[in-house]
Amino acid sequence: MNEEKLYKVLKRSGGWNIALGVFTLVCGITTGILLIISGAKLLAGKGKLLF
Repeated sequence: MNEEKLYKVLKRSGGWNIALGVFTLVCGITTGILLIISGAKLLAGKGKLLF
């Protein structure tokens, strides 16, 4: 009986770990893309600056 409970707990925790990993991956990729776009816009507008 204890083995079944342990199996269910491990199954759930494994599923949550996979879901959290996918979520973290998506957030990281999104953040990276936004940073690249922001940097490109800054570099494109570099010639308009006057000091």
